[in-house]
Formats: sequence, C-alpha cells, structure tokens
Amino acid sequence: MNSITIDCVIFGFDKGSLEVLLVQHGEGIRKGEWGLPGGWIRERESIDNAAHRLLADLTGLDSIYLEQLKAFGEPNRFPLGRVITIGYFALIKKEDYDVRAGFTASDAKWYKIADIPKLIYDHNDILDYSLEHLRNRVRQAPVGFNLLPEKFTLFELMKLYEEILGIEMDKSNFRRKILRMKLLVELDEKQKDVSHRAAKLYEFDQKIYEKLTKKGFNFEF
Repeated sequence: MNSITIDCVIFGFDKGSLEVLLVQHGEGIRKGEWGLPGGWIRERESIDNAAHRLLADLTGLDSIYLEQLKAFGEPNRFPLGRVITIGYFALIKKEDYDVRAGFTASDAKWYKIADIPKLIYDHNDILDYSLEHLRNRVRQAPVGFNLLPEKFTLFELMKLYEEILGIEMDKSNFRRKILRMKLLVELDEKQKDVSHRAAKLYEFDQKIYEKLTKKGFNFEF
C-alpha cells in the first residue's frame, strides 16, 4: 500500500474569508513544509476510513462528511516513486471544531485562500481543483449550511458567494435572486453588538435546502 495516499481539502469560512485547513509536516522528506492533511492507506482499510482516520489524527477533526473528489496521479507528483493520491473534500463550520495538530503534523491551522503558501508535491493543484469544484457546485446547489452560523445576514451570505466565486456582486441583485428561491427564513431578529446599523437575520429552510441540493438548479450571477 505504499503507492496510494489520501489528501483532504477542508474549507471553512470566517469573518468574510474563505479558508482552507493546512498541516505542517513534523517529519519525513517534507519536514517543516505545509500541505493538505493526508497520508498513507493501511492494507486492511477502506479509502473512506483512511480519510477519516488521517484527518482526525493530523488535525483533530472527527465525524465530518467527506466527499470523494477524484484520484490525482501525475507520474512525477511524488519524488520517491509512483504514488497516486485520492482527494477528499469537505465544508465545515470552523466554530464547531477544535483544530489541534497530531500524529506526524507539527502544526495545523487555517489559511485564507488568498494567502496559501507553496504547498508540498501537487497540493496546490489539488486545492485549485477543489475550489473549482466548489465554484461549480454553488451554481447548481445551495451552499452555506455547513459554512455559516445558524443565523446570518444576507450580506454574510453574499460575502460567502463572493469569496467562493472570486467576483464582486451587486447587493440588490443578489438579494432579489436568493430570496426568490424561498431558501431562507426571515427571522424576527437583528444583529447584536455591531457598530453599524443592525441587519436582519436569516436561517436556511432545511427542507428547501435539502430539496434543492438533490434537485439542483441553475443559479447565475
């Protein structure tokens, strides 16, 4: 099993910025360098179980829904021989998890997408592929349930879409389109402890969210 590995791309959203979780290698040929959480698959272990085990051991993140992306297998992606890696992908609420480095990682922390350093092997390419996958998804299914707090403003939701897509949106146009989908429930609450005018709070209608996730749609910006 020394020719198959796992690499996980974990996205979070904090203070208007899309972020990804990276680990610093504490040993091996890439000691001191940063990369995606991952490692080797054990002989009597499914690839799904390997992904969950490695993520928990390296970062402390457990019980996360991981979606398999694809295999990455360029012949020269690993310097010591032919190694194919299977990519996984997840969206999580950062505040629900306590990140702590372990196993072969000397550190684990969140990086803003705009501040990603040069990563080991082809991990920058894997991250780019994952981000493009996420961008395609937001055009076909709702996003935010696993990234935003339970209650959020329309501006916060718009900032999430802007961060994922890398574009600037018209606020009134976004508001009109998102409310037309009946995806949000307007709450009888406003922001608290803010220096600006308090905005209305919303939450997702879980049934509509699940329906649109399964059915899909075409959401153009």
